[in-house]
Amino acid sequence: QVQLVESGGGSVQAGGSLRLSCQASGSMYSNYWLGWFRQAPGKEREGVAALDSQDNTHYADSVKGRFTISWDNAKNTLYLQMNSLKSEDTAVYTCAADHSTTELAGAHWVPFFGNKGQGTQVTVSS
Repeated sequence: QVQLVESGGGSVQAGGSLRLSCQASGSMYSNYWLGWFRQAPGKEREGVAALDSQDNTHYADSVKGRFTISWDNAKNTLYLQMNSLKSEDTAVYTCAADHSTTELAGAHWVPFFGNKGQGTQVTVSS
């Protein structure tokens, strides 16, 4: 079981940047999928970014070129660097992890990962 705790959310103006962190503890998988998904009020969960233990990354089209996912193995911490933020990026962002069983097909699978954090609010004002 992997425990995940997010930090780094907050309020920012459009065009600004934020970096989210997700501290993982417990029994981390040797082969893994890690990722971020978000949920805005009244909307479904959206997988935003994902990576696997082979360093393959996937992004939703809505964030491609603006967001970067990374994993610091020494710190057991997952990051999401968010640049050029837009008002439509406003949501609760949650990190997730799971044991990898095959090649990850895309970021849209992240909401279905078995381990999830509690989420952190990101608010972008225009």
